[in-house]
Amino acid sequence: MFGRREFALRLAATVGGMAAVLYVGAPAAFARASVTVFAAASLKNALDDINAAWKAQAGKEAVISYAASPALAKQIEEAAPADVFISADLAWMAYLSERDLIRKDTEVQLLGNRIVLVAPADSDAAAEIAPGFDIAGLLGADGRLAMANVAAVPAGKYGKEALTSLGVWDSVADRVAQAENVRAALALVSTGEAPLGIVYRTDAAADPAVKIVGTFPEDTHAPIIYPAAETTAATSADAGAFLAFLRTQKAADLFREQGFTVLAPVLSN
Repeated sequence: MFGRREFALRLAATVGGMAAVLYVGAPAAFARASVTVFAAASLKNALDDINAAWKAQAGKEAVISYAASPALAKQIEEAAPADVFISADLAWMAYLSERDLIRKDTEVQLLGNRIVLVAPADSDAAAEIAPGFDIAGLLGADGRLAMANVAAVPAGKYGKEALTSLGVWDSVADRVAQAENVRAALALVSTGEAPLGIVYRTDAAADPAVKIVGTFPEDTHAPIIYPAAETTAATSADAGAFLAFLRTQKAADLFREQGFTVLAPVLSN
């Protein structure tokens, strides 16, 4: 376990240049005034809008930290002050659940997503994603493929699984530029540092500097599911209320606007 200042420094290093907001909470013995949410980086645009809607309706505002799901799960394991965790895959939620760090009765499979191949908006790249497609040729002689960390970050794992299923992973394995999270991978493409990248459909929709070259077939990788749950260390009285708000019609509409598929039944308006 480490102190709050060290925790802040570690998380800041993890998210790199992302505009993550970190809340350094009160001691666990006291309820925090704000609900603290740790959420996968790909949720930033949608959750920022939902947080604003929650504030307008309830007069309360969550403090949300965005980063890669494994980084956030590890921080929670090390006693970071999080009330709610939203992962980009089931595996990292299960990691915390197995360690009794998640309130299992609050867990819900909230959202779905797709992974896509993107290029800079002014690129003339085009691809039909199918078994054996020439992704190496699309990269050109020196180009690199931007992806989130393929060993741990959900978007990277989904991407590697898809490329392997299509029989083309070996052709690009040594040309992958791995980033700390999916938004960092997106930035490599939007700034022109990489000619291609694999990100979520929702990330591509949030950045006008990129375009979708192709969408990976859903049967090439495990289902993309975003689970959400309260942590067992939650102290904010609003943790449950925020989770419930994520399942309102208003939140569902905002998630869909960003390109997510809403999996959880809507509880209220």
